[in-house]
Amino acid sequence: MPPPPYLLLDRLAKTFGVAGGAGAGSGGDRGRPVLDGLTLAVERGEVVALLGPSGSGKTTALRLIAGFETPDTGGGRVLVEGQDVTGLPPARRHFGMVFQHYALFPHLTVGENVAFGLEGRRLDRGQVRARVAAALALVDLPGFERRRVGEISGGQQQRVALARALAPEPRVLLLDEPLSNLDPALRERTRRELRRAIRRVGITTLLVTHEQEEAFHLGDRVAVLEGGVLHQVGTPEELYDRPATRFVATFVGRASVLPGIFEGEGVNGKVRVRLDGPAAAAVAAGPGVAGPGAVGDAEPGAGGTAGGDVAWPGVAAEPLAAGEAVELVVRPEALALVPAGTAGALAGRVVERRYAGPVTYYQVELAGAALEIEVAAGAGAAAPGDEVTVAPAAARDGAAGAGGRIFRRALVQEQA
Repeated sequence: MPPPPYLLLDRLAKTFGVAGGAGAGSGGDRGRPVLDGLTLAVERGEVVALLGPSGSGKTTALRLIAGFETPDTGGGRVLVEGQDVTGLPPARRHFGMVFQHYALFPHLTVGENVAFGLEGRRLDRGQVRARVAAALALVDLPGFERRRVGEISGGQQQRVALARALAPEPRVLLLDEPLSNLDPALRERTRRELRRAIRRVGITTLLVTHEQEEAFHLGDRVAVLEGGVLHQVGTPEELYDRPATRFVATFVGRASVLPGIFEGEGVNGKVRVRLDGPAAAAVAAGPGVAGPGAVGDAEPGAGGTAGGDVAWPGVAAEPLAAGEAVELVVRPEALALVPAGTAGALAGRVVERRYAGPVTYYQVELAGAALEIEVAAGAGAAAPGDEVTVAPAAARDGAAGAGGRIFRRALVQEQA
């Protein structure tokens, strides 16, 4: 039998507020759960990021773990090394926490701020000085003990807050949006420094953030929450390449959504997309209709798809039956601007171009449909107003492969 996880969140639930002003149990409806049965196992030394939009329940989860909030009656447990700490006050859980605004004392020196976290440990002055020096060394701030908080940068203040949390040698480190109040350039540098410090210590860490890049950089695994529900937990690669739900597919990374009918059986198949109107008229017309990104010409009608009827490949998140109503979620890099007349292509018009260095994103309004899809291509591939044709990149390269992730449309509506 495998050993229990180092940290276990067991069916955590929390509800705030009461609808209509009536108390719970007095006939009134309870408020909507902020956290609904969160179960998550974290191994010793692992860094897990809780990622989600505002109101997803991630901060509430962190406060429940820290002991600043209590779960609903019967609303789950927090266990560390098999010990149930749900009923313990924060100080007795031996967790360290870095708050969003650091909560440093401006009238104290850096050393005094770090030492503050050691209060109540019955240490003599020599032990406190040694702990403070060791904690500052861990965050690459040796010799900063006598500095005033107002004399150091925002990134250094973040590391002082981290040193204060680490000085008591906590069992678990909790980080609540630790980089949100830094400017973008400082945030990038501080994120690297924070990652190095956490890895150096090897402490089990939970991080709350709404920034995907931050979660992917710092987390060994990422848990995606929405509406108080855990949608998926996995490595950054798993979340991006194999999202389990439509929400994860659209929240993590950039993506476009096309409705259609599933063709195939099980998880491998295609999505038949039928657009009303002359969606493929430009495709069937052949030369001269595509924008600068459509390199090369085809004979009129060669491989063109009339009536906006195409079948694009994908992999379903769960087994499906042929004929089910589905949605295909496709990444910009999985699409390409292709020559007019390319089989399986849809026609459209570039409505927006966004240059992003190594890649440029083109927002394409599909002809005959109130739908837009995003395509990644070179900087000079097209310009706003150009008529273009779009197909899965695998089709452009003459290769087989999944173009996107497929989700049952009924499930999509339930998640909305």
